[in-house]
Amino acid sequence: MKINHLKRVILGLSLVGIVAAGSAYWGWQQLNVPLNVPAEQTLLLVPPGSTLGSLSRQLNERGMLSRPRLWTWFGRFTGQARLIRAGEYQLTPKTTPVMLLRQMVSGEVHLHSITLIEGWRFSEALAAIREHPAVDVSELTAAEVMVALGKPDLHPEGQLLPETYRFARGTSDVELVSQAHRSLVVLLDQAWPGRDPKLPLNSPYEALVLASIVEKETALDTERAQIAGVFVRRLDRGMRLETDPTVIYGLGDAFDGNLRRRDLRADTPYNTYRRAGLPPTPIALASAASIHAALHPAGGNALFFVATAEPDGSHYFSATYEEHAAAVSRYLNRLRERR
Repeated sequence: MKINHLKRVILGLSLVGIVAAGSAYWGWQQLNVPLNVPAEQTLLLVPPGSTLGSLSRQLNERGMLSRPRLWTWFGRFTGQARLIRAGEYQLTPKTTPVMLLRQMVSGEVHLHSITLIEGWRFSEALAAIREHPAVDVSELTAAEVMVALGKPDLHPEGQLLPETYRFARGTSDVELVSQAHRSLVVLLDQAWPGRDPKLPLNSPYEALVLASIVEKETALDTERAQIAGVFVRRLDRGMRLETDPTVIYGLGDAFDGNLRRRDLRADTPYNTYRRAGLPPTPIALASAASIHAALHPAGGNALFFVATAEPDGSHYFSATYEEHAAAVSRYLNRLRERR
């Protein structure tokens, strides 16, 4: 009798073990079934202080998680429930509850992106950053932003590298400006030592000023070095740069889109028709390509350039004023023909 009783106990324990193992296997399978994500992807916002239980209920209410208690239990049993991090997490049709929990524990938050465009002014870049819905916006002025960056004496114009930047929700506008500024500093520090040794430029800052002018003068990669070459030769010879974009920048809000003769006579620090040398600051965000062109200008003897009026935005380059005058005349004639 005792032996039969022992057999029954062993059999009962075996059945319990089998059931437990089966339940564990079933539960693990359920936790690895993809969430019911309705779209190609969606975002889950996890505010600070969120619990796995509240997130389970939220996903269940949104129709994405069919067994919220199982997920909550699993998170608590493994100790991961108390390790989840606040943030915004991307869900795809392939995301399972196990994968999502792993994301939240490791802090693999969704990254938004913003692209700063070459040729923008600092004010335009800052406005674009602040218009992004995922950015934490301050009310700092441009000058105050530079103070926050630890650069109180640095003029903000041109101090951002125009690229695409990725960031988590809640990143501040100052943090994004800092990121774009650091990228520019790194680029200049790396590029400056390899510059053309004969450049009439005394610092990376002067190279940035020249690059910003190149940026505003052409959108063609094939012309950047040529235009930089024209300005470098003018600087070498003590000639004024005579470039419209600097004049326009100096006019500020007074510029109405039409550059007039009187504007070319307006005496501002940026009027390169009246003042020799480079303007005091950059006039726009300069791309890496324009910075490279400023540091490696094309050779040749051209001292002038004017638009060809072709749809590609190209320019005609001249070595003499007479040749330049003829090119200007052709440009004006083509404009008249199109009216």
